[in-house]
Amino acid sequence: MSTKAFLGVETSFGNRRWIERPGDPRLALALSQRYALPEIVGRVMASRGVTLDAAESYLSPTLRDLMPDPSHLLDMDRGAGRIAQSVIAGQTIGVFGDYDVDGATSSALLANYLRSVGATALIHIPDRVRDGYGPNLPALLALQAKGCAVVITVDCGITAFQAVDGATEAGLDMIVVDHHAAEPRLPKAVAVINPNRVDETSPHGHLAAVGVTFLLVVAINRALKQAGWFGPNRPEPDVRRHLDIVALGTVCDVVPLLGVNRALVAQGLKVLAGRSNPGLAALADVAKVSESLDAYHLGYVLGPRVNAGGRVGEAPLGADLLSSQDYEQALVLAQRLDGYNQDRQQIEAAMLLASMEQAEGRPDDGLPLLMVDGVDWHPGIVGLIASRLKERYGRPACAVAFDGPSSEALGKGSGRSVAGLDLGAAIIAARQEGLLIAGGGHAMAAGFTVTRCKYDAFKHFLAQRLHEQMTGDLTPILELDGALDCAGATVETVETLKKLGPFGSGNAEPKFAIIAARVVKADVVGQGHVRCILTGTGGQRLKAIAFRAVDNEIGQALLTATPGATFHFAGSLRIDSWQGNTQTQLIIDDMASV
Repeated sequence: MSTKAFLGVETSFGNRRWIERPGDPRLALALSQRYALPEIVGRVMASRGVTLDAAESYLSPTLRDLMPDPSHLLDMDRGAGRIAQSVIAGQTIGVFGDYDVDGATSSALLANYLRSVGATALIHIPDRVRDGYGPNLPALLALQAKGCAVVITVDCGITAFQAVDGATEAGLDMIVVDHHAAEPRLPKAVAVINPNRVDETSPHGHLAAVGVTFLLVVAINRALKQAGWFGPNRPEPDVRRHLDIVALGTVCDVVPLLGVNRALVAQGLKVLAGRSNPGLAALADVAKVSESLDAYHLGYVLGPRVNAGGRVGEAPLGADLLSSQDYEQALVLAQRLDGYNQDRQQIEAAMLLASMEQAEGRPDDGLPLLMVDGVDWHPGIVGLIASRLKERYGRPACAVAFDGPSSEALGKGSGRSVAGLDLGAAIIAARQEGLLIAGGGHAMAAGFTVTRCKYDAFKHFLAQRLHEQMTGDLTPILELDGALDCAGATVETVETLKKLGPFGSGNAEPKFAIIAARVVKADVVGQGHVRCILTGTGGQRLKAIAFRAVDNEIGQALLTATPGATFHFAGSLRIDSWQGNTQTQLIIDDMASV
């Protein structure tokens, strides 16, 4: 790699090479001057490719400017029209969702809207262990037996040929709403709405399923309005009131926060501040969030709790919470989800330790893939383990939970990838090759089911497919937006940088190096977090915390730092308000010796 190491850090305690995020300094200056922004803000915008023409929309993303016409998606008008007919006819409508946050938010969004226009909507969320991923025919037929004439799959269904085709043949009108990678063949349905269909020309393939579902809601609303459904006794609902749920699903599915996604989250955060959704309000209260909610809280505080039901508890809980209209009822559900999240944390810690031992004990074969497995692992946690391994080792990772030791044992697996390597495409190719029972996903995340007798062949196939995609090495790097000393990490600086949010995939939260600082104090708090106080050369102090770091090199370096030892620290800056005292806090991602 030819890029010069930032601050000379070739290898950090986190085994990463630091580089400065590239950006045009002339553009940075022009942005700062035209929009009266501090120089540091202009620099961050330029490094994210924000042009002068796009800056106004970037700083103030609105749905008016960025929301596409739902009708541009293939089958959208056909699907929305059929659902509108069902509403007018008083038919019961089924919603079949995935068990993750994107699926729960998509299901709740659609059900909440349908109920607001007078329809009866039934939500079904499959059990991860018992039912597996995606639609299954018995569940679809059960919805039909409950009176559903139409069933809409959300965040799943694009490759569920057997289930969807079987339901269609049984007389159900099926509508598939998905965003995962598709095949040329489509399931037999009234409508298949997916910006990532092979024959689709939409530029919005980066939408989460909840974003596609929101477009469907807008289209249904338009169809009902054209049919004269609304009037003095049945007022037209404001679909924007559901944007808090859309923001949660969009952030948690880690889709790029660009274009319409950015607008959905920005506007959704405004709705979230009004606490109009009882489920989200109850969840924030249970999580003891007192400050204003932002994308960080969605992704790291609320999202994991919504996910916990599908991972280790009761799969429908997340959708039930988000579709609840009563705060007291929602509070009970939120408390149950919080308990399941605590269970999830304990299971994850044990599985992560075992998976790291496997990963570090494997021979270096030069291939880009890490694959770990266990017989007694919880299948609801493998996605988290894959994510942790990817973060730690800087390469694609998959984790598999087998249901037994025999050659016919089934393994439920999940994988996470790095930029530039399309894991979803490789998983789909493996399924088409006959190596998997099921499998699919998108570039950065995928899931699969494999038998142990085909496991080794699958590992080799997947590693080779990813290797063929490589255009360089996989040396882990950490991109930084600049350097500050402790005195420069002020509350005013952080508040100014917040104008560039919401942050997430595709619009990375600014990260800075805090240069030449010493560790004054360090201790362990919570679930293995290391909390510390840093001080700079001028004596200015800065609070800092390294999450889940007690057992890694960074945490140990913080806890054992000798008095007077100086380090560079890297991470993001946040506002920390405790007992009315507002300070800056550094969220430590990495550190290096000076």
